[in-house]
Amino acid sequence: MLGLQAMIQISELTPIVTDITLATVLSFGLAMALTPFYTNLAYRYKWWKKQRKAAVTGEQAVVFQKLHAEKHKRHIPTMAGMVGIFSIAVVTLLLNLDRRETWLPLATLVAFGLLGLADDISNVFLLSDKRGGLKPRTQLLALLGLSSVAAWWFYYKLGYSAVSIPWLGDFSIGWLYIPLFILVVISTSKAVSITDGLDGLAGGLLALAFGAFGLLAMLQGNYKIAVFCGSVVGATLAYTWFNIHPARFFMGQTGSTALGAALGVVAMLSHAVFVLPIIAGVFVLEAGSSVLQVGSKKIRGGKKIFRSAPVHHHFEAIGWPETKVTMRFWILGAIFASIGLVVALLGGQI
Repeated sequence: MLGLQAMIQISELTPIVTDITLATVLSFGLAMALTPFYTNLAYRYKWWKKQRKAAVTGEQAVVFQKLHAEKHKRHIPTMAGMVGIFSIAVVTLLLNLDRRETWLPLATLVAFGLLGLADDISNVFLLSDKRGGLKPRTQLLALLGLSSVAAWWFYYKLGYSAVSIPWLGDFSIGWLYIPLFILVVISTSKAVSITDGLDGLAGGLLALAFGAFGLLAMLQGNYKIAVFCGSVVGATLAYTWFNIHPARFFMGQTGSTALGAALGVVAMLSHAVFVLPIIAGVFVLEAGSSVLQVGSKKIRGGKKIFRSAPVHHHFEAIGWPETKVTMRFWILGAIFASIGLVVALLGGQI
């Protein structure tokens, strides 16, 4: 028999668990229901994602083109992230709108989604440069602008000015919170975009990361954030349902830019910015591999560390099937998320 105190705790958690479950299921169901409409439009109007022809450093992406030439012959549409963003927004507006906890992640999701949509439209219809999409400088300036507005809201409107470090406690950093916020949001946004390169990879990892932060937020008592995370998990699972190999479509920059930025905001709202690199460990490894590759080519006269970057393409290049890379990275994502939750628990984040 459960003790009286345990029964009281369970009864207190029942409503929030119900709300999280409801948000997850509704977001999943709405995204699944909307997907056929998106698919019909995407294939009718040929929203094909253009193959990347050049690396970040400018030379031909020979290995990448060889690995994915057959996939791009299939003409796979992009911008499917619109479905997830819309589903999350509807569920949040109807069930979970709160000035302190969900306004900012929702606004971030939509604003960064619009930026990603502009990048995808450029890739599909304009092909503004040989890499496709918006030019890197244009995209970076836009990311800085959007994240600066969000940082201002956090610092001046919501009054956030402290960070929590596991085992060490809370530290007030004053106005330095603003550049930290900008760094975190841009980094997570770019990391998810970099990771979104294999069928099912980013969707599964995002579901794991937001699931971990949802549990963390619930244990902290930040119930609205937990419900928001639930709605994101539902939408990303619906996307992954169709994106697993062979992918019917891609989320594009529309989804990856938006969901990555929202992940950073959720981490800041949860006072868990120092746990974020652990929970999002695979994203960190993916982004880090790209940074190392670019640095190596510039410093060592074109010499590469990996056969292709980010690192999931390296494993493809050495012979791993795409599905094996994806599923093993999902396993790593689950391990990182579990470790991150343990660190948060033991380190006093809860």
